[in-house]
Amino acid sequence: MKASGLHPAVMLLLCFISSAACTSLGFTEEPFERAGKADGYCSRILRAQSNRKESNNEFRLRVEGDPDSYQPGSTYRVNVIASSPSYFRGFTLIALKEGAGGDKDDDYAGNFRIIDEDETQFMTNCPHAVTESTPRRRNNIQVFWTAPPTGSGCVLLKASIVQKKIIFFQDEGPLTKQMCEKESLYGDATDKPLLDCCACGTAKYRVTFYGNWSEKIHPKDYPRRANHWSAIIGASHSKNYVLWEYGGSASDGVKQVAELGSPVKMEEEIRQKGDDVLTVIKMKAQWPAWQPLNVRAAPSAEFSVDRIRHLMSFLTMMGPSPDWNVGLSAENLCTKECGWVQKVVQDLIPWDAGTDSGVSYESSNKPTVPQEKIRPLTSLDHPQSPFYDPEGGAITPVARVVVERIARKGEQCNIVPDNVDDIVADIAQEEKEEDDTPETCIYSNWSPWSACSSATCEKGKRMRQRMLKAQLDLSVPCPHTQDFEPCMGPGCSDEDGSTCMMSEWITWSPCSMSCGAGIRSRERYVKQFPDDGSICTLPTEETENCVVNEECSPSSCLVTEWGEWDACSATCGLGMKRRERMVKMPPADGSICGAEVLEVEKCMMPECHTIPCLLTPWSEWSDCSVTCGKGSRTRHRVLKSPLELGECTEDLEQVEKCMLPECPIDCAMSDWTEWSECNKSCGKGHTIRTRVVTMEPQFGGDPCPETIQRKKCKVRKCSRGQGNSDDKKRRKEQREKRRSKQVKTEVTSEHPGCKMRPWSSWTECTKQCGGGIQERLMTVKQKFKTAQLSSCKERKEIRACNVHPC
Repeated sequence: MKASGLHPAVMLLLCFISSAACTSLGFTEEPFERAGKADGYCSRILRAQSNRKESNNEFRLRVEGDPDSYQPGSTYRVNVIASSPSYFRGFTLIALKEGAGGDKDDDYAGNFRIIDEDETQFMTNCPHAVTESTPRRRNNIQVFWTAPPTGSGCVLLKASIVQKKIIFFQDEGPLTKQMCEKESLYGDATDKPLLDCCACGTAKYRVTFYGNWSEKIHPKDYPRRANHWSAIIGASHSKNYVLWEYGGSASDGVKQVAELGSPVKMEEEIRQKGDDVLTVIKMKAQWPAWQPLNVRAAPSAEFSVDRIRHLMSFLTMMGPSPDWNVGLSAENLCTKECGWVQKVVQDLIPWDAGTDSGVSYESSNKPTVPQEKIRPLTSLDHPQSPFYDPEGGAITPVARVVVERIARKGEQCNIVPDNVDDIVADIAQEEKEEDDTPETCIYSNWSPWSACSSATCEKGKRMRQRMLKAQLDLSVPCPHTQDFEPCMGPGCSDEDGSTCMMSEWITWSPCSMSCGAGIRSRERYVKQFPDDGSICTLPTEETENCVVNEECSPSSCLVTEWGEWDACSATCGLGMKRRERMVKMPPADGSICGAEVLEVEKCMMPECHTIPCLLTPWSEWSDCSVTCGKGSRTRHRVLKSPLELGECTEDLEQVEKCMLPECPIDCAMSDWTEWSECNKSCGKGHTIRTRVVTMEPQFGGDPCPETIQRKKCKVRKCSRGQGNSDDKKRRKEQREKRRSKQVKTEVTSEHPGCKMRPWSSWTECTKQCGGGIQERLMTVKQKFKTAQLSSCKERKEIRACNVHPC
């Protein structure tokens, strides 16, 4: 242990973060059975904090959007980031309740979820902590963290970093982030999983949708043509019904809204839920998506809730888009204090229905097979996404929804009083019904209300009576004995609990005959029975005559019912739409079927002046213009608008830069020198020539060949005896001649008037990888009188080194 030079607590954290560190450093970890929860194994991470090293902001922990507080049950993207050029090899990430010691499971808050299993995993002996999957150099990791339920208080997200043998772990600063529970302004909703509502009576709400999706706020790739919100569809419902939710699968109705903006299937699904639904919520589509409120009022709708159906959900499509929507899912309007929430304000970001794989507003249809789960969009989904942010910032909300209580009915049972002004507004009608009779007037009880004077949905009146039994003081007048109030026919008002509340009619059934006259029917159901326990007498079924293939002669043919209308041929102004049906059975006599199988009619879309440019979707990006290095790529689209709509100034071509792996650079060499003289004056010898590397290979280029070549040479045979001494003398003379010739050449050519020292050795490379520099020097040894100032000076050479990538 001493040999490692690390404190035992630091060693422990290294082992925690990377099991490889334990092995390499000779540290033996206790078996999990002995060092389990009872021993506070997770808390060892916290005990190692006292040995941290300050990081000087090299590393930081960041929650996407930089929120100061968390919404209970919401999911956040958590990043641990190293500022360039820093990096880290290992890390640990935990979420701890503020003030907790980390010795037990309850000390930890929320739940982490792995995004990339190749990068991150849960720690084996501390499942509350996230660590790296494999120790390697990295500068960023990210995981999802789901906040704890209401009442959990403040949470500390803490990260530790391992860089070589240095550990960074901070109690305060960039590697620790405090997030406290977001306080509700309008009363806490029941915690999820949803519990039964304990509120009494009913409440009425108004929901208002404020679209904030505009080119000014969301400029990237904003679709100027045909941007809109689809018709809004939703309901107040019980916890047994889920319209849509994160992590769930989109139903056929949700898919139709998400991809086409059509609420038809969704409304059909809602109405089939019977008693689980109290009110269907519908609002019109908005073309274009944004206009000032003084030009167009924000769409709104009213709905009711009760103890059973106290949740509200809705959705609307962003158009055009692959399958992007906004909305609320199971918003609980019942408080824990058995009352009704006064007001809810939510900013909305888009979510993905998981049915289409497009990444931009006008991506071509790419069905997602198999279908994925519903999830919120993030700013790191795809570089071509209009919400992309390489820093991982929060998406700017595209809409805001306000749900505000406007009335209550029935006895309220919450023990915590609401705002006094709100109570006055809500129960004004009920105060009217309170008995303000003077004590000197004695009456009988009120009779039941009479039937409404109107049998339709036109306003009428109903009446009740009481009898004056005694008037003890004649000077004090006694109030009236009759009471009237407005009313409508049965099934017209969902506020009138003394009448039947009926559902809408379900679509007509197919005709009972495939040829000739027949009957078809439709149904509805009772949504709420009268408070007085009486029986609903309104019809729940209707029938009517129908005719299919009027002629049933041998020359007639059988056809199917008409299909759905196609989309309008125009995206603005006047267009045409069509529908078809098929021949089920040709005429028995072999003649041609005379029945119409195609119908065409006019359709009107929004005014064309709001959509002056009609363009095809962008094509896919072309391949990069180069096969390596920096290049460009293009995409195109075509103008579809008629010329009479005016000149279109939209771009029809876009160009962007693209970067492929660096191009390989081959090794470059100088020319060969002349062959040297033979190294022997007689007999067999050798001669050499050399060349130098002028450019080292980079990015996988061809390696450098040989820099020296040698070949044999033979001058003459050597003689014995005196000849040997003569040869030695001759060789000595030749060496001296070569040396004087070389000095003379150096002096006269490169350095006139100078005698230079040999080249120094090359210096060490300035970088270990990624391309560095080496230098060497040639200095002046002797300066002659004939030397000029500018000609006799030191020389320096520079060459590249360690060019392999890091």
